[in-house]
Amino acid sequence: MTFVASEADIALALNLAIERGELFMLYQPKISIGSGKLVGVEALMRWQSPQFGLVLPSTFIPVAERSGGVDTLSEWGLRAALRQWIDWNEQGIRTNIAFNLSTSTLRDLRYPDLVQRLCQATGVPCEQLTIEVTEGTAPHMLRLLDTVTRFRIKGMAVQLDDFGTGYSSLLQLKELPYTGVKIDHCFVDDLAVNREAQLIVRAMIDLAHALELTVTAEGIEDRQTLDMLGDLGCDHAQGFLISPPMRPTELAPWVVGMAVRSRPAVPSQPLHSVS
Repeated sequence: MTFVASEADIALALNLAIERGELFMLYQPKISIGSGKLVGVEALMRWQSPQFGLVLPSTFIPVAERSGGVDTLSEWGLRAALRQWIDWNEQGIRTNIAFNLSTSTLRDLRYPDLVQRLCQATGVPCEQLTIEVTEGTAPHMLRLLDTVTRFRIKGMAVQLDDFGTGYSSLLQLKELPYTGVKIDHCFVDDLAVNREAQLIVRAMIDLAHALELTVTAEGIEDRQTLDMLGDLGCDHAQGFLISPPMRPTELAPWVVGMAVRSRPAVPSQPLHSVS
């Protein structure tokens, strides 16, 4: 997306996006490196604006946070993801859905209760939802501790996203009851050719496993990197080699295609992204 617009213009248009049906969800699969089987999907919000074109979350989420509209967006996205879980479940696809919550949303201690009510209203077991938390929430550690704990008590998994990119990674792992970490793609991009990256990723995986956390690597785009992550003991993989973010109707055919491939059941080259 390339455009020149003021933040006020974006905020104004975003306020109307939900009622106009301009928001939609894509889902990126995550597989077990050991078996090649689907273990979950990450729900990703997109905005198709008639004014600005396709707008990515990296552009509109910060605007929503500053304008006070992010909670509304998060609730819309959660409702959409949970409804999609029901639809897939009726098709025989029962898989975990990961959803990234904004820093400002996580400061609200009431939010875990809202998410639980949404799960109950849609009929989705709380255990089928993973909340992803970015490292940027670290300055609010005490409040985050309460929020993450409440999510965990309700049965939801909580994963530390972008692991390794923030100054407080180890502190968060020490203080907060996470169930898993997601290694940021910047450590994965040159893993196959960079010894330092290999040493760092190995240390991350070993540390996470010592703390009984599941490890997901994101941004995987080639088979060599996937194989190396498997050798290093990484649990799960996500990236364009596995699949780009896809529309909901594409998941069932993708699962069928994965089932007929041999271990680890991924293509040798990345697939093309959807718009």
